[in-house]
Amino acid sequence: MTRILGLDAGERRIGVAISDPDGSFALPLHSILVDGHELAVIEAYVRDEDVEAIVVGLPLSMSGESSAQTERARAFAAKIEERLALPVHLWDERLSTQEALRHAGGGEERRSGRRSRGRATPQADTDAIAASIILQAYLDSLRFDRSL
Repeated sequence: MTRILGLDAGERRIGVAISDPDGSFALPLHSILVDGHELAVIEAYVRDEDVEAIVVGLPLSMSGESSAQTERARAFAAKIEERLALPVHLWDERLSTQEALRHAGGGEERRSGRRSRGRATPQADTDAIAASIILQAYLDSLRFDRSL
């Protein structure tokens, strides 16, 4: 079986997640720096992991309306689709970053750089966690559609 790659594309970093071969669950990998080489890195994942499709998070406003960030995500998805000749699916990512921060155990303290109880805690890759949340929602929707 093949895998699906999930991407949470930001202006500075792109969170990356991948499905298991059965398409049941999403695993956060890490973030890619946006430095002009990000498409080559994504292309390497596609090649090395036998990826059949890509899911890109679509940042909509809470009311569901588009913004400049939404249009950047659409343009990024179109660039990937053109370069890799794979299906690219856009998936509503509302609240995925907040959920990722909650999963990382950070919330406001993590973002402000404060430490809990005076000890340093490992920095969780919230971008990769957000990508896995987006991808998991997409995978769950596929399972739901198949069960109908």
